[in-house]
Amino acid sequence: MTVFRSLRLSRRNQHHQYCSRSIASITIGSRALLESHCASQCRGVHLTPHERPTFGASDTSLGDARRLKSKRAVRRWDPQKWELTVGIEIHAQLYTKRKLFSTAATSISEAANTHVSVFDAALPGTQPHFQAEALIPSLRAALALGCDIQRKSRFDRKHYFYRDQPAGYQITQYYEPFARNGKVVLHDYDGIAAEDGECTTIDIKHVQLEQDTAKSMEHTEWIFLLDFNRVSSPLIEIVSLPQIHHPATAAAYVKKIQWILKCVSASTLGMELGGLRADVNVSVRRRPNMDERAAGNGLDTSTLGRRTEIKNLSSFKAVEDAIKAERDRQVAVLEAGGVVEGETRGWALGGTETTKLRAKEGEVDYRYLPDPDLPPLIISEDLIDHITSTLPILPDEQMRLLTAPDDYNLTKKDARTLLVLDDGERLEYYQEVRRKVQDQLDKLPSNAVSSAKVGRTVGNWVLHELGGLLATSEQAWSQNKVSASTLAEIVTLLLKGEITGGTAKSLLGLAVQGDVRSVMQIVEEQNLLLRPMSDPEYLELARAVISEHQSIVQQIQKTRKASKINFLVGQMIRRGERGRVEAPWAETTLRQLLEL
Repeated sequence: MTVFRSLRLSRRNQHHQYCSRSIASITIGSRALLESHCASQCRGVHLTPHERPTFGASDTSLGDARRLKSKRAVRRWDPQKWELTVGIEIHAQLYTKRKLFSTAATSISEAANTHVSVFDAALPGTQPHFQAEALIPSLRAALALGCDIQRKSRFDRKHYFYRDQPAGYQITQYYEPFARNGKVVLHDYDGIAAEDGECTTIDIKHVQLEQDTAKSMEHTEWIFLLDFNRVSSPLIEIVSLPQIHHPATAAAYVKKIQWILKCVSASTLGMELGGLRADVNVSVRRRPNMDERAAGNGLDTSTLGRRTEIKNLSSFKAVEDAIKAERDRQVAVLEAGGVVEGETRGWALGGTETTKLRAKEGEVDYRYLPDPDLPPLIISEDLIDHITSTLPILPDEQMRLLTAPDDYNLTKKDARTLLVLDDGERLEYYQEVRRKVQDQLDKLPSNAVSSAKVGRTVGNWVLHELGGLLATSEQAWSQNKVSASTLAEIVTLLLKGEITGGTAKSLLGLAVQGDVRSVMQIVEEQNLLLRPMSDPEYLELARAVISEHQSIVQQIQKTRKASKINFLVGQMIRRGERGRVEAPWAETTLRQLLEL
């Protein structure tokens, strides 16, 4: 790995410039050699404790007393008094074999600095070469987000010096991005805040292509290790308008973006694997009080509060928690008579406060200029039309189909669970089981089972029964031994009324344990086919259970609530002959006897 050492020169420079040196070909174990090399290269630079780099230092501009107020602000947050506004920039790594501007292979977990071209290392005289394959997943993402594709776009240089940027600038699309004016619709099943109702729409300002930076890892207080495998990996940056007003909705927005990108195979690595990162811009402003509103002085919708940016959030929980913490900090600062400074702040997982990293750079600080080594990017209408026509069904349409009452008839919760689990494998399994069950039922002379009942029953068995058994045995979905045909046969027998629910669960349990016999072979060998009980038999069994559990019966009759009747149903199934007691008939008989 490359070793990077940074020394802070002087506090007099208001932009906190750093003298930095990259030292190559030094192993981690050669500490003495490293220190002697740095000492020889940095003679005359004297450091005092207060001149050390302050990455992650807490903001002390208002003193300890005001920071304490910030900690107490969580209990004081008043949405009637303050309005929170959030905009989000999402950086998603595209699913490609090669990098954006070099032929080096993209890397996920390979050994450090093994996929680095001369351009990635920013060697003098090297030039970028745009890899057209990166355009396909970026277009799929932009079209899935409802963006207008720009026929002509350009690349720009964003200048800044930092250890993870060897060239001193990043290639991005600041002036002319390739996609604009998209939107994401968030629904209640996405996990938005209750205040946002059933759905809310977040507009996307633009989507731009850009190169990633190196991966930086802190080795000691003074030494950072750099892995250049990630340099120039293709990214898209998705920039929302500041239209989010609740932390839960912000997290739901990031989740929805990740879901959409995975659905269209634009980005297959989620936040948990580092393939998606979020920067959130947070501001608060005071709402007018009742007297001000009565006087006609409403909330000025044209001006937002001073914003701060929290960088590199790597989980949905971090997005929500960091926004809450920064919101509360800003409120505390304003209520204490202070001014919110425009700055970049950091967030540590499990933390309770954001920390100041550096003053917020403005557009002029980055000195954007068109990249002279890259021509304009021209996208044909034929390519746009082809990708549009080949996009898969998007998540919201999938949800609509899965919850349709006359078809799959799943609950919103079950439908969303199927869609997000196991990269779509469980959804494919569910659809195959459902199709096989429906095919078997359609062969019957008279099929009284509706497709809606089939859809919901199969969903219950795939998610809850099979999923529960796998979770109990600590098996991943990839270890599932129950074929779609086996589960379909069990569910078909159940829906045809040939076995009870208890028998079906027993058969599934055997299949999960690896029993290789067919379902019908087990049923025949163990005599599990349902032999229906007569009404007198149900009455006799129910009276016996009631007489044995008088305390439960008295509770049911006293409260007139049937919440505990399932206990009595279970007792009937246990007392009855195996595979003969049907739970619905048992419950009906109990309700009749207890006059419920």
